[in-house]
Amino acid sequence: MRIVVGLSGGVDSSVAAHLLVEEGHEVIGLFMRNWHDASVIIDEACPWVDDSQDAMLVAEHLGIPFQVLDMSAQYKERIVNYMFDEYAAGRTPNPDVLCNREIKFDLFLQAARDLGAEAVATGHYCQREVVDGPEGPTYRLLAGRDPNKDQSYFLCQLTQAQLEAARFPIGGMLKPEVRDLARQIGLPTAEKKDSQGLCFIGKVRLPEFLQQQLEPKTGTIVEISADHPRFAQHADPAEPIHWTPADGTAVGTHPGAHFFTVGQRRGINVGGKPEPLFVLEKNVETNTLFVGQSESHPGLERHALYIAAEEMHWVRPDLALQPGEKRDDWHLRIRYRQPLQTGTMEHLGDRIRLTFDAPQTGVASGQFAAWYAGNELIGSGVISG
Repeated sequence: MRIVVGLSGGVDSSVAAHLLVEEGHEVIGLFMRNWHDASVIIDEACPWVDDSQDAMLVAEHLGIPFQVLDMSAQYKERIVNYMFDEYAAGRTPNPDVLCNREIKFDLFLQAARDLGAEAVATGHYCQREVVDGPEGPTYRLLAGRDPNKDQSYFLCQLTQAQLEAARFPIGGMLKPEVRDLARQIGLPTAEKKDSQGLCFIGKVRLPEFLQQQLEPKTGTIVEISADHPRFAQHADPAEPIHWTPADGTAVGTHPGAHFFTVGQRRGINVGGKPEPLFVLEKNVETNTLFVGQSESHPGLERHALYIAAEEMHWVRPDLALQPGEKRDDWHLRIRYRQPLQTGTMEHLGDRIRLTFDAPQTGVASGQFAAWYAGNELIGSGVISG
């Protein structure tokens, strides 16, 4: 089988390519150049030139063809502009989830098929399983074997068609095993550190990155007391409390509410408090930031959340929750590497309500919630509030 591997210049995709070569596939290495602007990169982390050179060295080492594909225009249109729009609207996006859905398993897959490939492979720590049924095969997206590296959450928006063409060669390995194998076969990326930050961009200075399109705008920081009576009066735990300046005390200023996210501690820059301040809510229309002292502040806790019906996505459409149905045997996750949480999902018709057995912190609109049956990712959706 001809398979195109997304060689990122890191050890994981390098080992993935090696494993496919060992299995006897016709492997082509493809590096995606998706970013040009180095002005917002911290310490030149994950520079594309170095990464592409490392990817080329890996391809030479494995004896496979190699190409560089410039997808920066599409990346800006589908991912970067989406990020700007979401932050401007007061939401907190997850570009890595969208990058997998829109770039790696859409545009990249199309490019692979143009090369005559039947499948694409990446260095993700997740697993794919095929189950044959009377109506054809079903593709299951499973957590990676390494619990510390499982990346299934980042793939929570993939479709059955995308999974059909996807391969995850290292999903059944532990990270130390990947490193050891890379050393044994002499891969030039064996000791390379893992990249951090935005998908294909690296670790960025987020304020500077956002300021490329979002102008700084000074606003007020309002502190909300932990014993505010509105906490006791709040009727719907799935809806965040929407604060007003009259609910608290002005304690400082900020450069723009759209630069912050719920649960954030850094960058508030207000001193003289017994405990650190955390963002409870932001209002981009009034440009107000509402904060509270301590990571145990009740304003950070949510016992439930909503996902609009049109924002629901089912990796397993055959298991989709129908209006009026409820499940309490699936486990829930609202961020990468978060331990799976117990709770209940209920389809209310126009939206789905996720109720957690234990309160959650840092719930931000625009982020993705995902749900699992055992180690299989069943579906996901964008948190509405």
